[in-house]
Amino acid sequence: MSDISVESPERPLRADARRNRALILQSAREVFAADGAEAQMDDVALRAGVGVGTLYRHFPTKEALLLELVRDKLRSFAENVAEALEQQGDPGEIFQAVLYRNAEVASRDAVMQQVLAGAGDQLWSAALAERERLGALTAELLGRAQRVNAVRGDVQASDIAMLMCGLCATMAHGGPDFDWRRHLALLLDGLATREAMVPPGR
Repeated sequence: MSDISVESPERPLRADARRNRALILQSAREVFAADGAEAQMDDVALRAGVGVGTLYRHFPTKEALLLELVRDKLRSFAENVAEALEQQGDPGEIFQAVLYRNAEVASRDAVMQQVLAGAGDQLWSAALAERERLGALTAELLGRAQRVNAVRGDVQASDIAMLMCGLCATMAHGGPDFDWRRHLALLLDGLATREAMVPPGR
């Protein structure tokens, strides 16, 4: 894979350039979510209503654009966890709900499924800051669930990241035997303490 680093502009973008960049990113989210990493830059430019030259001025390579999409998605995952940390209620239920929420987001994004399933290691490495923030927020939410004995004490935030990556590997498969929601339910059962798994009244 070619170099995916992108230098930050020395001065702020003009209003028209900011508008074009926003259009490109929105178009890229839609095109890559549907087609995965095989999506074409020409299709992104066409959907955005800009010339290919304009696209490449903002993102000189396809990998640079993919990196921005991965960073953007990781930031959205982190914001979902941050919102969950502000919620009142049962910490175990809140923890499970945000995993479902982030999995639902990933299920609609083919390129993110590919990255989380192990493709694009360079992209994954380049998004270190976003991954670290997501990991820190997940660790805080996980700790709350563990303190009320809803999740096993030996589970770490890195385990959650690994399990979610594995879950994404099943999302590209269709059919009743590859229902990611069922797989996530099984994973959550494996994370729960014995006490949390006992039905009420038993």
